[in-house]
Amino acid sequence: MVQAVKSKLERRVTEAAVALLAKKKFVSPVLVLNRLGWLTDRRIGDWEQGRIGSLTEAMTVPPDKVDAALGHLEHWARQQGLTIEVVDYVAATRDRRPLRFSVSGSSLAEQRFSTHWLAAGLSQAQRDRVVQRQKSAPDLVVLRTEGGWACADCGDSDTYQFVEEKRPHCLECADLDHLVFLAAGDATLTRRAKKASTLSAVVQRFNLSRKRFDRLGLLVEENALEAAEEQCFADAEVRSRRRERDTVRRGEQDLEFQARLAAEILRLFPGCASARAEAIARHAGARSSGRVGR
Repeated sequence: MVQAVKSKLERRVTEAAVALLAKKKFVSPVLVLNRLGWLTDRRIGDWEQGRIGSLTEAMTVPPDKVDAALGHLEHWARQQGLTIEVVDYVAATRDRRPLRFSVSGSSLAEQRFSTHWLAAGLSQAQRDRVVQRQKSAPDLVVLRTEGGWACADCGDSDTYQFVEEKRPHCLECADLDHLVFLAAGDATLTRRAKKASTLSAVVQRFNLSRKRFDRLGLLVEENALEAAEEQCFADAEVRSRRRERDTVRRGEQDLEFQARLAAEILRLFPGCASARAEAIARHAGARSSGRVGR
């Protein structure tokens, strides 16, 4: 019975690692544990923002099971001949302090969690991009609130709240009051403004009905936002033509997909009328409809 349990866990770890390697070109213990369901995105966020002392405290399974999963992951990575990359994890706090993985903080445990494996056969440019993504520090997070709270430093309240070590701070006390708000909606402008800003923070608001945090936009430096707006204005026509080409291309892909879907419906259900099969394919194959069929 014990052997069967170990084999099942090993299969789950391997499946998670293979899927992550195909998608991200690297595998890490944190991502595998997240994919297994032992670490939720929210708990990882709490750990990154310093609200949890160590990663193991955020897990829903006992330490011996985590240890077994990491053993399977390491064995699989060696078999695949993956390249090792040790990554420094830093907190989404103002001091960017190192994050701790284990309660004990032992060097062996910390190195085990911080070891990543890169896909084999990557070019140097691809490897550099993957490594850069892994080493990127998590975003600072600011909450938009309705008031009714007091800053832990000055006692004042504000529209925005920066929480660190479970203590709320206004933007002035957090040294973030020089940043300006950029609402979500324009992906190009957001990306350029964040890249140009030496300091930025994601703005979120808790959605009571959905029981989750919704992303509202970014706080960025004003000069970075102005520079990003100028860049977007300068190439607006080029991006507009690109969007038009993409729309045409997606339309052609949709027609091809719907034709294949209609043919498959007729194959599986020979009694279905052709017009009916085409109508079903158009309905189920509509892009961005959110339907399972798509």
